[in-house]
Amino acid sequence: MMKNMMGGNAGMLKQLKEMQDQLKKAQKELEKETVTGAAGGGAVEVVMTGAQKCTRITLDAEKIKDMKTENLQALVMMAVNDALDNSRKLMAKKLGPLSGGLGGLR
Repeated sequence: MMKNMMGGNAGMLKQLKEMQDQLKKAQKELEKETVTGAAGGGAVEVVMTGAQKCTRITLDAEKIKDMKTENLQALVMMAVNDALDNSRKLMAKKLGPLSGGLGGLR
């Protein structure tokens, strides 16, 4: 019985190691993939990685030229939040299958 328990633990440890490796791989992929968030009909665009690192903010000079500072700030915030939401969706898509495997561990 002791041998059987140890074999089960070894199998579980192997499975955990495989899941950890898959998680690291998925995280590296997320660092390379990008998503975009926008606001104000494209006046502000934010590009962010799947690892939620902002890589670019673009302002359309023509669309913002007469805009009040407060309105521009609000659009930037909206575009950042949109990019974050899109990044989270991408992360859930990439990591979802991995997190499902954790349900059996208790």
